[in-house]
Parts: sequence; C-alpha cells; structure tokens
Amino acid sequence: MGLAGLLRAAAAGRGARGRGLARAALDTQVPRDVVLFRHDRARFFRFVALLCVGQGLFWAWLARLAYVGVRPRRAAPEPEPEVAPEPAPAPARDQPFTSNLWRYGFCGSCLAVGFVVVGGGLLFSRRSVRQVVLHRGGQAVTLRTHSPFGLRDSLTVPLRDVSCRVHRSQVPAALPVKVRGVTFYFLLDRAGQFLNPQLFDLTVGAYRKL
Repeated sequence: MGLAGLLRAAAAGRGARGRGLARAALDTQVPRDVVLFRHDRARFFRFVALLCVGQGLFWAWLARLAYVGVRPRRAAPEPEPEVAPEPAPAPARDQPFTSNLWRYGFCGSCLAVGFVVVGGGLLFSRRSVRQVVLHRGGQAVTLRTHSPFGLRDSLTVPLRDVSCRVHRSQVPAALPVKVRGVTFYFLLDRAGQFLNPQLFDLTVGAYRKL
C-alpha cells in the first residue's frame, strides 16, 4: 500500500471515530423521559426513621433526667455554738457528679448526641437516591430520593450541574453524585439497577467541573 493509501485509511479511521462520537452525543438527546437508575428501599428507610425517632426520644429523656435529677449538694447548717464562737469552717465543696458544671455538661452532651444521630439518619435518607430520570432532550435530570417514613422527594436540575467523580465500576458500595449548589453528595447504591448503563455513563455518570 502506498503513501496515498495510508493517508486515506487514516482519514477514514478519523471519520469513523468522529461519527461514533457524534452518535454518542446524539444518543443523550433522548426523545422521551428515560429511567437510568432504580433502587427502591422504602421499608428500610421507614425503619431508619423509626430508629431516629427512638434515639431522639431516648437522648432527650436522658438530658432531662440529668437536668432535673442531678442537683448540687448544699452544706448542712452549722449548729449554734454554746461557748465562745470559733472561726466558721470553709464551705464544703460539691461532691463529684453533683456540681452544676457536670449537670449542664452532661445535659448538653446528651442533646448533642441525639441531634447528631437524628440529623445523620435524616440526611442519609434525603441523600439516598431511589431513581434517576433523564428528561426528554437530555438537558435535565431528576434525582428522586427517599425521605423519612417512606415518603418521597425529588430534585430536578440541569444536566450540566451534575457531576460524578468516579466511574460506577470503581466503587464497591455507593456511587457519589455531586449537584451544584447542594450540600453533600447524593448516593446511588451499587445494589440498584442501572437500566441503561451506557446512557448513564454519558450523562449523569460523566465528570464535570462544578
């Protein structure tokens, strides 16, 4: 094969790759809404919500018990002197675990632990994705998440505001997805179904600098 033949083969290869990229770009402009991912765990998140409520009530009760039940001890009054008065003894110090400092500290710690447990459980529910929908035209995507007690919530954003830091095959448990302007990552459980893996990789699963 001469030099002209090699040039024609190279040009044909570049043209084929260009047509392949163009087809991949056109494939993202879907003619109707497409479900890319699905993983419904409503029963599990109802249990998480009940656990959060139970933990919140327990730590609130423990904080109230510490506030009401633990009081600082007061020194007993000295008896009346019968002879000449003597110097008054120094006031007795509070015993351990009965001072106001320990009382308020333990009460605040209980409330803080309860807040962290309840807030963490609710945040985990709100960031666990149950369904990803690519809308018609491929320019917008909806992330449908779980909410407390099995309720549903959704967020629709432009596709350009969604970024996936790693490929879905590189994570063992959950795939983190970042949305511009939203605190914390959304989590896609690997146990869920990727109904259209190639389209997912080209749209929601692609990395974008946000």
